[in-house]
Amino acid sequence: MSLRGFATLTIWADDVAAATAWYADLLGVEAYFMRPGPDGRPAYTEFRIGDYQAELGIIDRRYAPAGAGTEPGGVVMYWHVDDLDATVERLLAMGATEYQPITPRGDTGFITAAVVDPFGNVLGVMQNPHYLDVLAALKAE
Repeated sequence: MSLRGFATLTIWADDVAAATAWYADLLGVEAYFMRPGPDGRPAYTEFRIGDYQAELGIIDRRYAPAGAGTEPGGVVMYWHVDDLDATVERLLAMGATEYQPITPRGDTGFITAAVVDPFGNVLGVMQNPHYLDVLAALKAE
């Protein structure tokens, strides 16, 4: 068995419609899928984004597993971005709060930062030379 690659990242929100609108503004694309809950409001929405059309799903917090935390923390999934400073600045201007400042990781070009979105989820962003190397190799094939 091996992990083959990121398939879907899901985050929680008390107001899926508001979170979907916020992420649509951030990403510059609309959600391609929406499933309503029993009350007719969105219970799940999903975006496909980036070079590999990765899936970002937003789930109504009512469906979180029993005992799931409501505070930011745990695993941070980092998205590669081309301009880390501008991305962090935009996220903060959109109402996100700093979780981890822009932090160089050694001297090989890996730089990370993370924010908490207005819905309580940690959103990691980074400049990742490995990501760009893999993308370039795939495009060269």
